[in-house]
Amino acid sequence: MLDGFNPDIHKRLEAAVLEVFSQSDFHKASIRDVAKIAGVSFSTIYNHYGSKEGLLLAFVNIWLGKLTDRIIDHLQGIEDLKEKLRKVFWVQLDYYERYPGLGRILFMTLPMKTWMDDETFQQRKMIGLFLEVLRQGQEAGILNSNVRAGTLLDFISGFVQRTFTMWIVREEQESLTQQANLLFEMVWRALSNPECTCREK
Repeated sequence: MLDGFNPDIHKRLEAAVLEVFSQSDFHKASIRDVAKIAGVSFSTIYNHYGSKEGLLLAFVNIWLGKLTDRIIDHLQGIEDLKEKLRKVFWVQLDYYERYPGLGRILFMTLPMKTWMDDETFQQRKMIGLFLEVLRQGQEAGILNSNVRAGTLLDFISGFVQRTFTMWIVREEQESLTQQANLLFEMVWRALSNPECTCREK
């Protein structure tokens, strides 16, 4: 959806979308706000995206794509399942700490029903990556196999979301990444197979 925009316009739009939607209620934010900050005409943005939902979700998709690529890059060379999950958990917290505006949009601003109705909600590449790692752990007997891998993913995702949200509410008193290992050990105990005596546990 960004085809046709030169890099400068794309950069200005990205910054404006991040600013407007992370600092305002979704229903109060508007394309006109974005246009004013980005220095791009309202008609140009509207004709390209069709709505503020289309505009925001186009960038959300880009930002989550970058997070997915970042996770894949960080997983290179890691064989141990627990360390893979630890890294996935850390990279997410690090990404949202670096880009708190995105975290605000995903977890505090964007109406879930609006996002769920859009194809970008699927995030097939990222979700597929997560599920593959979790299923490997279940098949090896390391992770709890009494529930679907998707349920394990829901638990991790919910933990990350709540952790970020309360970090914002508490005015970022502590670094998310500095807490990551301690928090991950809590998550790991919830995911792991209680009957497993294997080395990874």
